[in-house]
Amino acid sequence: MADSDSASVPARSPRTERAAPAMFGRELPHSLEAEEYLLSCCFIDGTDTVARCLEDKLTPKAFFAPANQLIFEKLTDLYHRSLPMEIAVVAEELKAEGKLAAVGGYAYMSQVSSRIPTTAQAPYFIERVRDLHVLREVIHAAGDIVERSFGLTGSVDEFIDQVEKDMFAVTQNRVSDSAKPMKEPAREAMNIITKMMMKKGELTGVPSGFHDLDKMTFGFQRQEMIILAARPSMGKTSFALNIADYAALPKKGESAATLIFSLEMSAAQLALRMLCSRARINMKLLREGLLSKNGTEQQELLKAADELSKAPIYIDDSSSMSIMQLRAKARRVHARRKLGFIIVDYLQLMSPIDSSVPREQQVAEASRGLKALAKELDVPVLVLSQLNRSSEKDNRTPRLSDLRESGSIEQDADVVLMLARPKDADEKFQTAADSAELIVAKQRNGPVGELKLTFLRDITRFENFTQ
Repeated sequence: MADSDSASVPARSPRTERAAPAMFGRELPHSLEAEEYLLSCCFIDGTDTVARCLEDKLTPKAFFAPANQLIFEKLTDLYHRSLPMEIAVVAEELKAEGKLAAVGGYAYMSQVSSRIPTTAQAPYFIERVRDLHVLREVIHAAGDIVERSFGLTGSVDEFIDQVEKDMFAVTQNRVSDSAKPMKEPAREAMNIITKMMMKKGELTGVPSGFHDLDKMTFGFQRQEMIILAARPSMGKTSFALNIADYAALPKKGESAATLIFSLEMSAAQLALRMLCSRARINMKLLREGLLSKNGTEQQELLKAADELSKAPIYIDDSSSMSIMQLRAKARRVHARRKLGFIIVDYLQLMSPIDSSVPREQQVAEASRGLKALAKELDVPVLVLSQLNRSSEKDNRTPRLSDLRESGSIEQDADVVLMLARPKDADEKFQTAADSAELIVAKQRNGPVGELKLTFLRDITRFENFTQ
């Protein structure tokens, strides 16, 4: 990709007609190719790419070509209005504003949209466009400083102080404004304390439906990442679906709109599990056709289907998804319907952004991204994860060090839950109603410990423990 950093660029299209004037006898740093590649990524997957641009504080002024500035400005406008970022929509909007000719018409937009076949390199082009824009701003600021230096008549110290302010103004947007004065967090903390005192022990987060667990956690709290770990076939998905059922259809209180990312099972399989679990129907008998068509079971299934169809539950069963794609999809759903709970099944199945890095780094990247998602959308995120074989080999209770493939999972998580069978039980669950152990191995703001659950194998459902 050739950059137009020093050579003069002929005015061959509307994209360069109003380019910034040359300074010091040379063309300002820019890359029309990088700008067009980035706009092409925006047209391919507008929501994700534009969201990344906004996260990196990329503005229309970051583009060198005026035509590209107008196109990107319109794309961000459509993003904020939750409208499709397609060529036809952008062209129609620009036409209505009388700006379509200024960008070279539909022909130039079609040319730009087909410049690249995939959005895989979007982060590179975002950084490239941003860095070149910063260089141009530095050159403008430096040129002004040079001019003022020759005619300086006042204090040198005051002049240098002003120079530092000018350079800081150029570069301050390269980092996010994340630091808050203590006044704001203190006010938020007092609001939480007030709610706790008013509720007097009631749940302050999303309920799990399991009494002993809710007593320890007071519900799953906003901005927390909760890890649910177990060995294969121990019921992680069933446990997560039981929580989703209760969160979206609580017996009392407000429901929490729940988004489930299922990287292992299809949406139809999850729906079948949730239906049978809620209706308390034996899946084995259902598959074998041994349920009566007009009996009580049929009525319970219809009732459960009606309740679940009205529940605020969303399922994305994409089999291959990176953390960036998952976050983009969550943002889209959250923009349409404010979410209260997110479930990811499961962490180790997520696709890496860069497959060349070690597996441990790939999992760590996904873990950090999910924690960032919890904070960004202000919701609890329940993430299912695998345990390694160490606990099985030693026949012991699982511990934090058994989390598979990455120690960063333990660091990023606010709460770590582990499902295990009782030490004196046979491997996996064998009887119709087995007891299971749920270990709260980590909790930043509460106690840890072990509690018991009952697993009803025939309907794949966990319930509060009873003898």
